[in-house]
Amino acid sequence: MAGKPFEPVLHSVSYAGVWPGQARLTLDAFLEKAAQLKFPAVMLMAKRPHFSVLDYDRDACLRLSEKLEMLGLRCAVVAGYNNFSADAEHPDIPQREIQLAHIEALCRRARDIGAPVVRIFTAYEHASFATHTLVDTLREAAQRAADFGVTLGVQNHHDCAGHYLSFYDLLTAVDHPNCKACFDAWSPALQGDEVAAAARKMAPLTVHTTAADYQYRPRFRYVPAQVNYEALTPAVQAVPMGEGFIDYQSFLGALRAGGYEGPLAYEMCSPLLGGGSEENLDRTAQEFLAWLAR
Repeated sequence: MAGKPFEPVLHSVSYAGVWPGQARLTLDAFLEKAAQLKFPAVMLMAKRPHFSVLDYDRDACLRLSEKLEMLGLRCAVVAGYNNFSADAEHPDIPQREIQLAHIEALCRRARDIGAPVVRIFTAYEHASFATHTLVDTLREAAQRAADFGVTLGVQNHHDCAGHYLSFYDLLTAVDHPNCKACFDAWSPALQGDEVAAAARKMAPLTVHTTAADYQYRPRFRYVPAQVNYEALTPAVQAVPMGEGFIDYQSFLGALRAGGYEGPLAYEMCSPLLGGGSEENLDRTAQEFLAWLAR
C-alpha cells in the first residue's frame, strides 16, 4: 500500500459506554484521551453522552472547536445516527422531515467545528417502507448539506443498500457531489464478498472508512431428540486490529488503488476481547496505531 499514509482517526463511540462494561468518558475527556494516544483526528458520535445536537448550540460548538485546536486535533467526521424507515407504519407522522431536520442540524454543527463530513445511514428493513424513496431523500439531504459546505457520507451498515453493489447503485442514482460513501470492510466481509473487489468498486465514491476487526465464534443449539447440535449464525467477537478475519491489507490497498487517500477511523463499538476497561480500550487503540504504522 505505497503512497500517502492514511490519517488515523479515533471514533468517540470507543469511549462512550454504549456496550456493557465499556468505559464512559465525557466528550472533553475523550478528546484529551485521543490527544494523549497521539491520534491527529477524531470522529465524534453525534448523540449523548458526546456530540448531541441538543447539547451543542453554536456557542458550544465554537468552544469545542477551540478545544480541538488547543489539543492539536481535528474533527474528521461527525457520526450521525438516523434511520429513514423509522416508524414507517405510521405515515401520518412526518418521519422523513424529522430525519432530514436532524441531518441538517448535524451539518450545521459540523460546519461550526470544521468537520467536512457527516456520516449518515440508510434504513433498516421495514414492511411499510418503500426503499425507492431513499434516492430523493438522500438527494434532498445532500442539497441541505451543501448549504453548510459539508459532505454526507452514507455508511454501509443498515439493511437498505447494505450490499456494496446495491450501495453503488443507490449513490450513483442520487448523483449529488455532496452525497458520498463512508465505506467499510465490515459489511462485505460478513456478507462473504471479496473485500478488495468491493473496495475497487466503491473507492471513487468514498470519502471515509472506519475499521474494526473481528473473529468468528461458532454458535449451536442443542436438539435433544437428535442428541446433537443445530448450527446457528456465528457471533463475531471484536478483537485488536490484525487478529481478525477481515483482510484489511487487500481492502485498503484496493481503496488506495482506486484513488482514496482519506482518513481511516478506528472504532470499538461492540464488546471487545479483554473487556471494556479504560486500560484495555487504550491498549487496543494503541495497537491500532501500531498496526497502521506497519
